[in-house]
Amino acid sequence: MNLVLAPREKGQLICRASGTPKPTINWAMNGIPIENSPEDPNRKVEGDTIIFEEVQTGSSAVYQCNASNEYGYLLSNAFVNVLSETPRVLTPANKVYQVIRNNHALLDCSSFGSPIPKITWFKDSQSSTLEGDPYLLHENGTLEIYVAQALNSGKYICVARNTLGIAENHVYLEVKEPTRILKQPKYKVAQRNRNVVFECKVKHDPTLIPIMIWLKDNGELPDDERFLVDSDSLTITDVTENDAGTYTCIMNTSLDHDSASAELTVVEATPTPAVIYEQPDPPTDLELTDMKPRSVQLTWIPGDEHNSPIHKFVIQYTDSLHDHGHWHNLTHVPGSKTTAHLQLSPYVHYTFRVLALNAVGLSDPSNPSHMYKTNPAAPEENPSGVKGFGTEHDNLMILWKPMSGLQANGPGLQYKVMWRQKDVDKNWTSVTVANVSKFMVSGTPTFTPYEVKVQAINNNGIGPDPAVVTGHSGEDLPVQAPDIVQVLVLNSTLAEVNWEPVPPKTVRGHLKGYKVYYWRERSLHKHNPHRVEQQLLTFSGNKSHGMLPGLQPYSLYLFNVRVYNGKGEGPASSNLQFETPEGVPGRPSFLRITNSNLDSLTLEWGPPNDRNGHLTGYTLKYQPVNNSNDLGPMEELALPANKTSITLPNLKYSTRYKFYFNAKTGQGAGPVITEEAVTIMDEGKSGLSLTVDIATQGWFIGLMCAIALLILILLIICFIKRNKGGKYPVKEKEDAHTDPEFQPMKEDDCTFGEYSDTEDHKPLKGSRTPSNGTVHRDSSDDSLVDYGGGDGQFNEDGSFIGQYSGKSSIRETAGGHERSEAPSPVNTTTMNSFV
Repeated sequence: MNLVLAPREKGQLICRASGTPKPTINWAMNGIPIENSPEDPNRKVEGDTIIFEEVQTGSSAVYQCNASNEYGYLLSNAFVNVLSETPRVLTPANKVYQVIRNNHALLDCSSFGSPIPKITWFKDSQSSTLEGDPYLLHENGTLEIYVAQALNSGKYICVARNTLGIAENHVYLEVKEPTRILKQPKYKVAQRNRNVVFECKVKHDPTLIPIMIWLKDNGELPDDERFLVDSDSLTITDVTENDAGTYTCIMNTSLDHDSASAELTVVEATPTPAVIYEQPDPPTDLELTDMKPRSVQLTWIPGDEHNSPIHKFVIQYTDSLHDHGHWHNLTHVPGSKTTAHLQLSPYVHYTFRVLALNAVGLSDPSNPSHMYKTNPAAPEENPSGVKGFGTEHDNLMILWKPMSGLQANGPGLQYKVMWRQKDVDKNWTSVTVANVSKFMVSGTPTFTPYEVKVQAINNNGIGPDPAVVTGHSGEDLPVQAPDIVQVLVLNSTLAEVNWEPVPPKTVRGHLKGYKVYYWRERSLHKHNPHRVEQQLLTFSGNKSHGMLPGLQPYSLYLFNVRVYNGKGEGPASSNLQFETPEGVPGRPSFLRITNSNLDSLTLEWGPPNDRNGHLTGYTLKYQPVNNSNDLGPMEELALPANKTSITLPNLKYSTRYKFYFNAKTGQGAGPVITEEAVTIMDEGKSGLSLTVDIATQGWFIGLMCAIALLILILLIICFIKRNKGGKYPVKEKEDAHTDPEFQPMKEDDCTFGEYSDTEDHKPLKGSRTPSNGTVHRDSSDDSLVDYGGGDGQFNEDGSFIGQYSGKSSIRETAGGHERSEAPSPVNTTTMNSFV
């Protein structure tokens, strides 16, 4: 720990160390053994402590503490800086502080210097320092004014002084008037489509800029032009049912704010006059009678109830001596009474006011009564929150909560602080202090119980006998290590440590618990490296055992146990050792493919970094993986512990394999490391291999099935059409040409009849056969000759074309067209039977 001293100051460096055997402490200054350093009459070495007496400028140096025993040593450095510096005030000059009246004011005076400067405060041109009520000077130089009043405004001078010089700084305090709502908005009942006005008149400090905000139901006002905000009012025109709710006016300044709320109820319009319910008017004519030292009687006249009976009256007061401007509830009486008997406190300047309450709400306050002053008296209570504790091993700090001016009951408030060693001293030691809330008792034994109490005193007497509180002086480091330390190894990763708790007196403080420091000294396997990784486990409370989890199997561990309190740790117990049994090994350090051939792969691996025991071998499993990531059959090999590579023969070419590899000890197999590799492709068989691979793909099989199904459907359609015969082509040609030679004859006029199918019965125009019995061909080249060769055989589509090609003579006409003899009636009938 570094030490900063001013010239002629005292100080000391302490170097404490523990170990077995007990370490020897040697000091050095600036790297030179202190016995060989220049002699300094102001420095004295006493074992583990260097004491400085009245140090001089130029004595700054770096001191080293070397704690060593036969097993090692520890070094620690500390810089002793002898600094001579005139005071400087760090708080900005002419800083302005603004507070609201009756609030706390804090004026800063941050300084630097060596020796540490002493701070004093002055106001304006006054020559006396600011001490006592209402001022409180803090240790860091800050000046506090408990209840700032207007008369506290002005210039304040902060003076920082030490033996080397003086410095000062000026700051300014401005005490502002509080922001207060003088006329609050009132509860309103309004008919729909009428206008409503909420008033909110505010008083504020004229030097502060006010900002008025209106809220509806704690949210922003609706974005509606019907809501009109003025400097001291809110107007709502043409109210609707949605406008009902609670309206709040808030007046903000840069230092404070005030707010008030009122409710709006919207009712339907009625032809009859509506009854108006409002808050009552404030009471009037307040009068004080029957005035006694600790009581007074207050009377008043009620205001108008506004159709709602008054439930009660609330009496409030303000204390212009201690808390001017702040009103507090004192008591309340039923609405049927107009008189109240008030119990009062000493040393208060009372002013009273009364408010009336009905179903709608509170009235405005009445005008204040005349001031009534009560006489001072001795305190009737003592400070609260008293406690005692130590900040160093040889002191006792006594703290309490300061009393307010109202609690003091009179001027000259002081505190009588009393203490004694519990169960040892009969008489109390006491001291009287003022304007503070703590007191330090020095020279106490380490961590000793003390009884403390604090009593209030003023100019009129002392307070009641205070309550006694028990505290302790400061803690120091424990002096004894835990005894009878043992260890029980439960498995390869868990051990239980047991110890005998230390005697309570040796703890020298509040027992917080025990700490177990442990580390892995080395592995029991010769191949594993030496590692030292210290770990810490804390066991809170008065424990006598603890578990050490997460140990490394097959290792040698060392540990010790220490007790600790609020100050720190005590000495460590002697180091004990234990060995953890074998466990399963860690992962192999690596697995890689070093040689890939057409039908073989070579694998190499390294043993686990954490063997955790004697390796008994390795397990290698592998299986092929196809392109769709389907796994093939698993192969397994057991390998000896001294092997670091293997070549796998008879593998499939151009195939991906997945390998699973782990190590084993006598306790079982460790975690698996995986790797994948592919055998080399055979170029001569690459085309075949590709075909086989494609043929085994699901998408290819599906495509082939779809094509086969489509071909089958087409074959079925062709087969059906063939089975229907050749009448379809013949009929199509007949429909297209309608040769009159093949029209049936009507019996009555020897003309050709109508030719139609079963679906179309529209008549076709026929032609009469010439008298010579011949028929001229149509201009179309189609004829029955086109459908057969006259040999009566089947045509390609299987139709009986031969029946249409009876005996006929074909000859050329003068026009160059073919002519044929009309067929016999038998042939015509036969033809028609196939249509």
